[in-house]
Amino acid sequence: MVTPTPGRPVRGSTTGRPLMAALDLFGRRWSLRVVWELHEGALGFRALRGRCGDMSSSVLRQRLVELIEARLVHQTPDSHYALTPLGRQAYTALSPLVDWSATWATELAEHSPDPGTPGTPDTGQERT
Repeated sequence: MVTPTPGRPVRGSTTGRPLMAALDLFGRRWSLRVVWELHEGALGFRALRGRCGDMSSSVLRQRLVELIEARLVHQTPDSHYALTPLGRQAYTALSPLVDWSATWATELAEHSPDPGTPGTPDTGQERT
């Protein structure tokens, strides 16, 4: 699978606009979670996998390759994975979306016909 990058066609955009490339990258399963888990500091492969709910090692490896190619993550000399300055900027840019999503979840829960209905959003601050 080719890593989405600006200027090349990506899902949803034949022009590869930077926003569409970013949405394609972050829309891949587990990509956001990897960025989220690395925002506090570098982690080794096993520790990162554990933080991500023990996702399959092959999927984690693929996401790390993509995030490294996108220059959001780098591998440290001790073989840990860490966000690059660009990766930290991405995390910071996505943080307001976490706040907005909590507001959205509250709004949906307040207007739900049955609060116990499956799918009613949990407004707690869970890991992404």
